[in-house]
Amino acid sequence: MHILLLKEPRDGESGPDPYIKELASHGHKATLIPVLSFKFVSLNTLSDKLFQPEKHGGLIFTSPRAVEAVKMCLEAEERREEWNSSVKDKWNTKSIYVVGKATAALVQNLGLNPLGEDTGTADVLSRLIIEREDKNIPPLFFPCGSIKRERRLF
Repeated sequence: MHILLLKEPRDGESGPDPYIKELASHGHKATLIPVLSFKFVSLNTLSDKLFQPEKHGGLIFTSPRAVEAVKMCLEAEERREEWNSSVKDKWNTKSIYVVGKATAALVQNLGLNPLGEDTGTADVLSRLIIEREDKNIPPLFFPCGSIKRERRLF
């Protein structure tokens, strides 16, 4: 069977996309068609919130693209220096939740310590967060696109 995957191919040097590899192991041929275009918006707002960890109880990343947006906020040298000298450590005193191994690896590249990489879905991650977190912590910071924001994590 030929399967059409409408998703971005996995970047990196780790070999073929895991979806193509898994489908091939079951005798299927898969083709990836990437999204036509994508544009990050509100990076200034994201950057402002990212550099105020004291206002948040932790971070949630449910996609590699969210981590990519954070990485873009660190491209300016002065921001990167501030991140490395203090902000990153402040975030690491809090819970940094992720969905999936790819997202976890990217979060680690930012110098953060991810939790939940084996959860697999936002639904399972939300249960982990509810089990781990005190109800009285400040809000968790969840960088995401407008579509995901409309769906709510939990």
